[in-house]
Amino acid sequence: MRETLTAYLLISPQMLGFLVVVLIPLITVLVLSFTDSNLLAPDARSVGLDNYQTMVSEDPAFWRSVVTTGIFSAGLVVINVVMSLFLALVLHRKLRGAQLFLALAFLPVVTSQAAWAVVWRFLLQGEGGTVNSLLSVFSISGPNWLFEAKPALAAVTVVAALKTVGLKAVIFLAALRSIPKEAVEAARLDGASEWQVQRRVILPLLAPTTLVVVIITLIGSFQVFDYIMLMTNGGPSHATTVLAFAIYQQGFELMRTGYASALAVVLFVITLGLVAVQWWARKKWVHSE
Repeated sequence: MRETLTAYLLISPQMLGFLVVVLIPLITVLVLSFTDSNLLAPDARSVGLDNYQTMVSEDPAFWRSVVTTGIFSAGLVVINVVMSLFLALVLHRKLRGAQLFLALAFLPVVTSQAAWAVVWRFLLQGEGGTVNSLLSVFSISGPNWLFEAKPALAAVTVVAALKTVGLKAVIFLAALRSIPKEAVEAARLDGASEWQVQRRVILPLLAPTTLVVVIITLIGSFQVFDYIMLMTNGGPSHATTVLAFAIYQQGFELMRTGYASALAVVLFVITLGLVAVQWWARKKWVHSE
């Protein structure tokens, strides 16, 4: 009994933190999603599934934000994972200056997201922006990145993806260094080319790490808010209004906390569903544990 009580005492700070920071707010949001709660109104009444019905059948902005979130998340995951994996494969060769290059790639990770977004907002300005100035050297006329619909979404996606490339590269690099050298050497002795070694040996052995990185990146992409807020404020014409930013607009600009809570519940369910699908499908493409 004494050992059991000691064990519960040791885990109690973590359990208390989970209860206060995660579980209670999650239940509160779920309860509020069935009410017409408003920050300007003193009382809230139950409205059942009205918020969800309005969301699905009467609010075209909801479906637009879902599509925008899907495009943003897919682009962020692909760019982030591919660049991180490529960087890790290059650094794994232990070329001269590789450690310095890794340190430079890791600098954005330790930079605050707000500072990263503000810097890129200035770099992506119209004619006076650094990016367009560099493009003009090659006789390329760049768009007004943050004030045109498609370029704005693409720009925010790339900026968000570049932020954590260094961190994911470190994760991939650690996984690469744990791969048994015997497996690579055996493949080369069997006559495999460098491309075949990468494709048939290294990438399959990296599959568990890749799955973890994809899930982490996907979950993070659904939580992106500051890049949207500081770079485009959801514009132009709601082209960059993802679900997380739509929740902010409904809850803190329009004061509709009940409807914002319903949006938050939907975002949570979508995230949980995608992660569940990835874990269910992992056995089909993860060849080692």
